[in-house]
Amino acid sequence: AILEMVGLIKQADMYSRQLSGGMRRRMLVGKAMVHQPPILILDEPTAGVDVALRQRLWENIKTLNTAGVTVVLTTHYLEEAEALCDQIAIVNKGRIITAKSKADLMASAGKKEIHISLASALPTSLPTALQKYEVKWHDGRLSITFDPNKTTTLALLAEVQGAGIDVRDISTAEPDLEDIFLSLTQ
Repeated sequence: AILEMVGLIKQADMYSRQLSGGMRRRMLVGKAMVHQPPILILDEPTAGVDVALRQRLWENIKTLNTAGVTVVLTTHYLEEAEALCDQIAIVNKGRIITAKSKADLMASAGKKEIHISLASALPTSLPTALQKYEVKWHDGRLSITFDPNKTTTLALLAEVQGAGIDVRDISTAEPDLEDIFLSLTQ
């Protein structure tokens, strides 16, 4: 079952030194699972593996966690931590500088962006209602950075429309874990 989980059924009778680097990594995860531990500590489990293998390892980790295994993951790949972890601790220079749920950590960024494609030209001057925000005009889009704890996207959009700006399309962007990491460690 473990060989199937880590995708090594065909290599079951091979010596470990005959396996590729990615296969060895999968073998190590499988080896750690043999005694069905309640806690599994993985140190950089996807370092140096290709995209397909990384996705498979991520699915294995999620399956293990769903089955009740607590997984402690150390990684420099912040998208991996963001995709897999419920709780995140950020370590800088050997010190834990924050430890929060992923939701709380992501919410702590305190900024969000709305990108607005306009149906007509931007007014020659920035409307007064929008001067309290960080506003940029680039690539034919108006980008407004705001604090989601102070206003909502819907309220901001109402302010934009109230200022006479004709909206054709909108999208939003939130900071990712890498943005938060950099803001906390710099």
